[in-house]
Amino acid sequence: MEFFNDVGGDPLKPSLFELVAQEQLRDLLQPALKYVLAVFAQRYPRYLLRIVNRHEDFYAIIMLFVERHFLRTHNASFSENFYGLKRRRKPWIETERAKAAVGGIPVGEKLRTREIWRSLVFLVGVPYLRAKAQDYYEELGGGIDSDIMEGGNETRQLQALTDQVSLLDLNGRLRRGFKAVYPWVNMTFEVWLLASNVAYLFDQTPFYRPWLAWVGVDLRRLGVEDFVTGLAGRKPPGPPPMKGIIALMRRLLVSSPRLLFDSLRLLLPTAIFFIKFLEWWYSPGSPARSLSSSPLGPAVPPPKMLAPHPGGVPFDRTKYGQCALCHGPINNATAFPSGYVFCYRCAFDHVEKAGRCPVTLLPAKVWQLRKVLV
Repeated sequence: MEFFNDVGGDPLKPSLFELVAQEQLRDLLQPALKYVLAVFAQRYPRYLLRIVNRHEDFYAIIMLFVERHFLRTHNASFSENFYGLKRRRKPWIETERAKAAVGGIPVGEKLRTREIWRSLVFLVGVPYLRAKAQDYYEELGGGIDSDIMEGGNETRQLQALTDQVSLLDLNGRLRRGFKAVYPWVNMTFEVWLLASNVAYLFDQTPFYRPWLAWVGVDLRRLGVEDFVTGLAGRKPPGPPPMKGIIALMRRLLVSSPRLLFDSLRLLLPTAIFFIKFLEWWYSPGSPARSLSSSPLGPAVPPPKMLAPHPGGVPFDRTKYGQCALCHGPINNATAFPSGYVFCYRCAFDHVEKAGRCPVTLLPAKVWQLRKVLV
């Protein structure tokens, strides 16, 4: 894809893959931080449980300070600076002769307060509102099939009754309207972003995101001048260090917030890599699990299924996926302690009436029934 960016002879124009990669890094920060907080909340629930429950608000506040620091210091967001990109004020007329006459980075390209706050709206505000809207949509039951819930028919009847009652008040109408409109609005927004990416890929627009034109900035690669002026994260040569303990303490107090924010460039991507590595290591299909062997020897095989009782319900082992009680497809599969699987409603009704497994006639209780997740 470098071909599309080199046609115009602009080596500092980033490719679409660089822009997409930095956005993926930014999207991975929130789940990584939430995973770390959830792990520590199990040990210190008194202090961290409320933060985990309101993670979107906590993450938005943190990223507001982080992104504001990087925009003011490096003219880029956190993920853009990590990938060697920067934001600049879009000039009305861009000429190489004007740059050569000024030397270094022109003052007009540096972000002002207006561009910084407009950038923060789309770097922090819009993702926060989208996350809250998605959570509210899922809270209303959007995107969840009632068949996977316990008692699918009863759930649908209860949902229909709730919808009829909710039509009587204004809040119920608003909730139903939001539940119906949100998927279309979200899809339209994603299509809008996709169209902007395609237009940027074929050099039809200088902005890979449509709102960058309103912000008044575009994205560029870091050049030699950026490393000289310190926008790349390296400090330019300054005055000689101060002497004395008081001067040293003053310097530490002044530089400690900046040092903390700059250290995130290394700590956050490392944490994301470590968390992704743990997910891969403990996933069921990971090749690493086949390399690990138990010190106690091979794994114990599951027990054999008990033989059917002559007085029990006939059970045909060749009819997979068929309930032996209702003779239909198994709906919401549920297993008895004996290992035989039936529909949840059939198994629940049989245990309440007979208190036994229908095939082996062994005693069984309702709390011994186990759902089978396939």
